[in-house]
Amino acid sequence: MLIKYFKILIYIIITVRVFSANAGSFDDFFIAIRNDNVGNLNELLSRGFDPNTRNEKGQPGLVVAMQEHSLKAARALLALPAVEVDALNQAGESALMIAALKGDLEGMQLLLTRGAKVNQLGWSALHYAATGPETKAVQLLLDKGAAIEAASPNGSTPLMMAAQYGSEENVALLLKRGADVKRRSQLDLGVIDFARKGGREVLAKQLEAMR
Repeated sequence: MLIKYFKILIYIIITVRVFSANAGSFDDFFIAIRNDNVGNLNELLSRGFDPNTRNEKGQPGLVVAMQEHSLKAARALLALPAVEVDALNQAGESALMIAALKGDLEGMQLLLTRGAKVNQLGWSALHYAATGPETKAVQLLLDKGAAIEAASPNGSTPLMMAAQYGSEENVALLLKRGADVKRRSQLDLGVIDFARKGGREVLAKQLEAMR
């Protein structure tokens, strides 16, 4: 009987130690990514830590790296065949979408080189780039085959997003590449409506002249 209880006690001790070690590694993994500490990150990865681990908010490590502009950490993760380049967070956002929103061209190039998908159902990287500050991000995605008329779940197109939130340069580029100024969302809103929602009356009048 004593031997049985002794074995149970040993099992509990080992389980607690393993749990504590894994908990520490979990925290260390995301701290290393946020701090772009590739040395600590590579040490964890070399010990077999899962590069696709998600934080308490459901964010994959690669998405966190793009959020934090931790490109050394991103390179370390992308060097692993097992990393899921197109993993989505709980909001349905990929690492490429986050990099596109931030106008992070270097991060986008890293992801695209590793094979990140340019197109997906619903909100796309091009929607995010059009909303963001960097016209070169929009151009890069279009050059890589991004669907210019990609429709979000509510039917909004990248041009609509650019008209409400993005730069006028984004709007101009999308129009130059053939974006349809007459498209309407599921709420029957057109690009002119989106411009006005963004308080951009001058742009709205310019778009009206194109119809």
